Amino acid sequence: MALIPEIVARDAEIRQWRRHLHAHPETAFEEVGTSAFVTAKLREFGIEVHHGLAGTGVVGVIEGRVDGPWLGLRADIDALDLQEGNDFDHRSRHAGKMHACGHDGHTAMLLGAARHLAETRDFAGTVAVIFQPAEENEGGGRAMVEDGLFERFPIASVYGMHNWPGLKAGRFAVRAGPVMAAYDIFEIQLDGLGAHAAMPHLGRDAIVAAAHLVTLLQTIAARSVDPLEAVVVSVTQIHGGDTWNVLPQQAVLRGTVRTFLPEVQDLVERRIGEIVQGVAGSFGIEARLRYERRYPSTINAPEPARIAGVAAAGVVGPDNVELDPRPAMGSEDFAFLLQACDGAYIWLGSGPGRAGGLLHNPGYDFNDEVLTLGASYWVHLAHTVLPLGDTSSNSP
Repeated sequence: MALIPEIVARDAEIRQWRRHLHAHPETAFEEVGTSAFVTAKLREFGIEVHHGLAGTGVVGVIEGRVDGPWLGLRADIDALDLQEGNDFDHRSRHAGKMHACGHDGHTAMLLGAARHLAETRDFAGTVAVIFQPAEENEGGGRAMVEDGLFERFPIASVYGMHNWPGLKAGRFAVRAGPVMAAYDIFEIQLDGLGAHAAMPHLGRDAIVAAAHLVTLLQTIAARSVDPLEAVVVSVTQIHGGDTWNVLPQQAVLRGTVRTFLPEVQDLVERRIGEIVQGVAGSFGIEARLRYERRYPSTINAPEPARIAGVAAAGVVGPDNVELDPRPAMGSEDFAFLLQACDGAYIWLGSGPGRAGGLLHNPGYDFNDEVLTLGASYWVHLAHTVLPLGDTSSNSP
């Protein structure tokens, strides 16, 4: 394993950064303290800092020894609205907020890499280290692109990384093409006629209609979409009623849709609308559907995906790099950066995790054992994309 010795020597310090961030989580577009922490560290490392993109985003610019292309390395900095269930010393100090997805680790790893790149500058070109807010649900990646990320910084290729519980620590996984699914949300409001629970014939029951909808929406994947295409339709909320003996006037359902292909996304949106109106007509109630496309599918360009694999193999060896992992139905707003610029998104194995400690779980904690591994990967990637002695190509 070819870890960067100088980064390994700072393992304790990088862990300290990660645990500080874990203890002080901030959610979408509210990452003021996190942004200030990142800015202070980058300036301490002698890096040119630009902050305020998408509100709380930070970009550090590191120039190499000679001119060359621009490379973007991105980490997400936000936490989740989740009450932490851990009791270790670095647990969240902010009630109802938690780093349950490892963005604290992502930020610490990129800071560690940025420090080394700034000290050595042994690459041909410019590295932009991108600390992005609001990855969870609110589309901070889109906001940074709309705020002029690629106009202000002429990045030729951009790369992202996410820790991956379940993938053995010390392994990477990357593939060309779709790697994470598109993320859509829907809200269905059903307006019936409230009545006494003992006299349901006098009302129009929104709760029974909602129950039918939950079942019928599952037929989209089972009966409307080609079995060889991936789709997940999940109802995640049902709201209706306040007491035992009243049929409520209204029920609301909310949920998500995950797809890889735009044509499947179109089909699912259409079928949800048809099913909602069909159920509403069957029960004599009114229905309103709000459907919103939040994140597109995360799609790796072939050459950057290859380069990411080469860089990862330079750290852990080719036998520890999976080059065709199964795509995940989770979503990632790094997709917006990949829509605007060629690049690739790689998974860093973080091991089995603690019991119940999977992503978005109140028992989750980032595996500090892979911090120097991830930071070393970023440095190897910079050397692979921007090698000294060859400024004419953006390929190794």
